Amino acid sequence: MRDGLKASYAAPAVEKAFEILEMLRRQPGGALVSEMAVLLGRSVGELFRIVVVLEKMGYLQKSSADDRYSVSYKLLDLAFHATPAQDVVAAARPFMRQLASEAAQSCHLVVVNGAKGLVIHREENPGTRGFSLRLGAEVDLMTSCSGQVLLAFTTEDQRASLLHAIGYEAYASNVARLAAVRKRGYEQRKSAITGGVTDISFPICGRDGFGAAALTIPFLGQIGGSQAAELIAARALLKEAAAATSIALGHRPV
Repeated sequence: MRDGLKASYAAPAVEKAFEILEMLRRQPGGALVSEMAVLLGRSVGELFRIVVVLEKMGYLQKSSADDRYSVSYKLLDLAFHATPAQDVVAAARPFMRQLASEAAQSCHLVVVNGAKGLVIHREENPGTRGFSLRLGAEVDLMTSCSGQVLLAFTTEDQRASLLHAIGYEAYASNVARLAAVRKRGYEQRKSAITGGVTDISFPICGRDGFGAAALTIPFLGQIGGSQAAELIAARALLKEAAAATSIALGHRPV
C-alpha cells in the first residue's frame, strides 16, 4: 500500500528538474544538454523540454558563446526571500557597509545550509585592494573560521546533528574546541586556503540567544602596515558590527 501511494504521487518531470539543478551545481562551467544526459544517465529527449522550461522560468541561463547551461541567481534569490536569511541580511547590511568602510576590509555573512556554510551577503573593501568570497560560496564548517563560529554558537542538539552529518570522527576533541570558541566569543585563525589572510569571525545572535549567522572579515594584511585599521582594531570593529546586528534582530545580551 505504501509503495502504491508513493507511486501515485510520483512526479517524474519535477524529479528530473531537480536532478538537473543539483548536477549543474557540480559543473561550474555549465553543461550542454547532451552532457547532462550522459551525467544523469538519461536521454536528451527526456531532458530537453525540462531544460527549456527551467530557462524560460529563469532558473537556468544559457551561454551565448557555447550553449552551455548553468544555474542562475534566481535560485539564490528565491532561497533568500523564502528563509530567515532575508531578515539577517536586512539587519546586517548597514553595519557591514560601515564595517567595510572603517576597517578597509571586505566582510561576509555566513549561515548554515545543510552540512555546509553558505555566504548570503558580502560587502567589498571600498579601497583598491581586498580579498572576499563570492556570494553563494560554500564554506566548510570544520575548517573555516565562520564554520567554527556557527557550530560553537548553535544549540547542543543542532551542533551534535551537524557534527554527525559532517562525519567528523574526533567528536569529543572538536566539542572542546568549540567550547573554547564560545568562551572567547569569536574565532580567529590564519586562512586555510589563502596566504596572507587572517580570518576573524563573530556570531550574530537572534532573540533566542543562539547564533543565526557568522560575520567574518578575511583580514588582508599589507606590507608595512599601511592598511587603515590593524588587525586588532579591525577585530574590535567587527565585534561592534556583529553586536549591533544581533540587537537589530532582537537579541538582548545579558
